[in-house]
Amino acid sequence: MAASTVTLCPVVSPPTSEVMSPQTTDYTTPATTHDSGGSAYYRNCAAARAAGVAPLHVSDPGYRRKLDRDGDGVACE
Repeated sequence: MAASTVTLCPVVSPPTSEVMSPQTTDYTTPATTHDSGGSAYYRNCAAARAAGVAPLHVSDPGYRRKLDRDGDGVACE
């Protein structure tokens, strides 16, 4: 019996960075800087509402002073 050679293909894991679905691409992107220290970014209040996270409080990921028109610590009211 002849010896056979088996060639294995490597298993490739998905990237560990955040993967955006087509539904959320227009609304959220990873932020590099922001006011609250969270990991979300919403371009505007319409995007935050579409993502189902409005209103945003000052301690919430994605809160930015620019989204808080009256400066009361609650954005996209």
